[in-house]
Amino acid sequence: MSLQATRLFDFPYIQLEQFNLPKAYNTKYNGEWVSTSSKEFIEKINTISRALLRLGVKPNDKIAVISSSNRTEWNVMDHGVLQLGAQNIPMYPTITSEEYAYIFQHSESIYCFVSDVVVYEKAKLAKENCPSLKEIYSFDEIPGCKNWKELLELGADTSNQDEVEKLKDAVKPETLATIIYTSGTTGVPKGVMLSHNNIVTNVNDSMPRMPLESGKSVSFSFLPVCHSFERMVQYLYVYAGCSIYFAESMEKISENIKEVKPDIMSAVPRLLEKVYDSIINKGNALTGIKKALFFWAVGIGLHYKPYGANGWWYEKKLALARKLIFSKWREALGGNLSTIVSGSAALQARLARVFTAAGMTVMEGYGLTETSPVISVNMMDKGQLRIGTVGLPIRNIEVKIAEDGEILCKGPNVMQGYYKDPEKTAEVMSGEWFHTGDKGEFDADGFLKITGRKKEIFKTSGGKYVSPALLENEMKKSHFIEQIIVVGEGEKMPAALIQPDFVFFKAWAERKEFELPETNEGIIAHPRVIKRIQKDMDKYNERFAKWEQVKKFELTPDLWTIDNGLLTPTMKIKRDKIIEKYKDLYQKLYSGSSED
Repeated sequence: MSLQATRLFDFPYIQLEQFNLPKAYNTKYNGEWVSTSSKEFIEKINTISRALLRLGVKPNDKIAVISSSNRTEWNVMDHGVLQLGAQNIPMYPTITSEEYAYIFQHSESIYCFVSDVVVYEKAKLAKENCPSLKEIYSFDEIPGCKNWKELLELGADTSNQDEVEKLKDAVKPETLATIIYTSGTTGVPKGVMLSHNNIVTNVNDSMPRMPLESGKSVSFSFLPVCHSFERMVQYLYVYAGCSIYFAESMEKISENIKEVKPDIMSAVPRLLEKVYDSIINKGNALTGIKKALFFWAVGIGLHYKPYGANGWWYEKKLALARKLIFSKWREALGGNLSTIVSGSAALQARLARVFTAAGMTVMEGYGLTETSPVISVNMMDKGQLRIGTVGLPIRNIEVKIAEDGEILCKGPNVMQGYYKDPEKTAEVMSGEWFHTGDKGEFDADGFLKITGRKKEIFKTSGGKYVSPALLENEMKKSHFIEQIIVVGEGEKMPAALIQPDFVFFKAWAERKEFELPETNEGIIAHPRVIKRIQKDMDKYNERFAKWEQVKKFELTPDLWTIDNGLLTPTMKIKRDKIIEKYKDLYQKLYSGSSED
């Protein structure tokens, strides 16, 4: 490879030289897939760089980019900004207008690019209190809003390309590339400063773990590209010459994936849980031999161990299950999907087992925005897949476990610090070591296992420590539980707030031939619903020590969603927000409660 990546915008140039893909980036507009080749992509990013120069953008200026869905335009803007030595400030579309305003002000962004009218209205409202923000441009046509095509016209004149080249040459590996504001569950978001080198080295060091066929693999992208996990993976796809197809929306993932037929995609555990639950629902609707065969295959999958560890007889049964049942699962996900990279939160081991058994290897990994993000990840080759762990650390990254069990790491991937916040930076940086805030342990072969969040581990009034994440991950194996948080800081015993899976309950009631009330409020008060969840809670409680077991629970009538602020944009639960919203239920859990 004659070109070596040291800055993020080097990746598209390397792709052009090595692979020259006719369909590098693919976005669907008005029912039609529109492809951008490697050559066209570079022409566009240079056009944007020239236009931004004409708007007065200089090195270290901040440009905010907010999109409701992943699309080619986001990537064009990203590289067009970075080539000038300016910084891309990616933002979650789902946060509030007040949070938009905070990030605009804190980052001192001078321009903002949005995807659609919903995002535009929030950004427009936020702009009123942000004197540094000069203008908002939109990718979609919106009345009253400047369109990004104006920049494509402004940059069509190539007479200032020499100036773009000079600014590109001035960008060094240590130059700040982006400030990513974390979707914190408490307090104001922190701006994580990542250099070109932070992310480029993470791409280089993650590459050996990815089972990609250079120049041929097809990827499918739907996780928010403003999140460091999906963004780094997209750079990796570009570097490996992998075509990227963007989902139209979360609602159209199922439809789009059948059209695209990808080889690889990244996901978060919550989405894998939803796919699995949907498959199980369909299995429950079967009858007779078909239903028996379906659940026989599921049973095979749930006992899967890699590398033939279950023996030849299991492997023969697995081959039959794949032929008769699991092939249909793969077909529903396009037919070619062989790898799912999972990150952002803990994955239930059963999901890794059953999807991998079905021929779609789940590579669970671990990292944080502050680590660009990958610290460790599993892979199928060379015996490096261990279900129930987050894999071996990637090369050039050192990981150690502190005396209190906290995971520490150091390497070229660790952030430059929090923007304008040396105090918070000092809290997590101890010498060379970054403090992750997660607790973990290594197994005998060096595979890393996450045991909980340091700050989320609580102590009961009896002085016993409880890790809610471990309990929650176990309890969510129940098909009847959509979401759960375990509480109990300073209380007599652990308890839980649960959002039932209302869709599954309705299907279950139909199979059991009884009627549930129409409303969610009615469903959570129904004795059979409460009894059925108690049955599963009792079952999973058996796996924990007496002081860890969830003694009481309350059901919530609302769905916990990103839109109502109870989940982060990557579908992790916001504990404080949920407890605040359901403080009456929380008090009910502990009013006159007893462990007996």
